Amino acid sequence: MNKEFKLINELKDRRTQEKAFKSLLVQYKQPLYWHIRKIVLNHDDADDVLQNTFIKIFKGIKKFKGDSKLYTWMYRIATNEALNFLKLKAKKYFQSSEEMMNSLAINLKEDPYFDGDALQLQLQIFIASLPKKQKLVFQMKYEQNMKFKDISEILGTSVGALKASYHLAVKKIKLEIEKIQTF
Repeated sequence: MNKEFKLINELKDRRTQEKAFKSLLVQYKQPLYWHIRKIVLNHDDADDVLQNTFIKIFKGIKKFKGDSKLYTWMYRIATNEALNFLKLKAKKYFQSSEEMMNSLAINLKEDPYFDGDALQLQLQIFIASLPKKQKLVFQMKYEQNMKFKDISEILGTSVGALKASYHLAVKKIKLEIEKIQTF
């Protein structure tokens, strides 16, 4: 019996659930935080979304069928939670998703948890301006070094479509970088 299968069974068993969930938290808290943070761009928002993600994982583990890997199932939940959070936040401030993402990216320099330089800030602004799918694929592939197969399971999109989105995102970012280098 492999490690993941054992963990899933322990998460579903009331007698071992608490200990197994603590183990899951230790293993996935930081990677899921950074995945969410790349989407929502703000530390406090990422913490809130992470907490909601783990609540959904805890409540939904009994329904997990094992059709995908546990980690891709959790990343799908985290991704959906982050995107829903952004949608609600944009609606709350009467902004389009694009306007809000640009605002969040520009405000990164004020975030005490952002330790990047001016070039990294500019890169985040370029990434934030990408269409949602291209942004997600770029972040998951380039920044988190995920495999296209795993991204496909998380986003529910074919590997071919993901590769096309990734290459379009890279092309757009290169064009933006070239523009600032000509100044």
